[in-house]
Amino acid sequence: MRIGTGQVYDLNAPKSRINMTLNEDLVRVARNYTDNLSDYVEKLLASAIAEERRKKLDDERHWKEVCASYNEFYVKHGSIADDFNGDYLPEGYVP
Repeated sequence: MRIGTGQVYDLNAPKSRINMTLNEDLVRVARNYTDNLSDYVEKLLASAIAEERRKKLDDERHWKEVCASYNEFYVKHGSIADDFNGDYLPEGYVP
């Protein structure tokens, strides 16, 4: 697999026989669109994996931005909880 090509798997890896259970009518309909069902399913699976990876990266990026934003707020203003938990802090505690 070449880095940066957008490939989610090694195209040159050997093929492996597997056992799958699929809806018979779905297979019948799919055969109207392809005569190579294995290749068709492989491409669809690769596409689904690429989409899941993209979603995961987007989610990680989102939460990294959220954390950075909160940390920036905390540095400027302190913790919001400090205004509400004074009754629970030890006497003489200075944040």
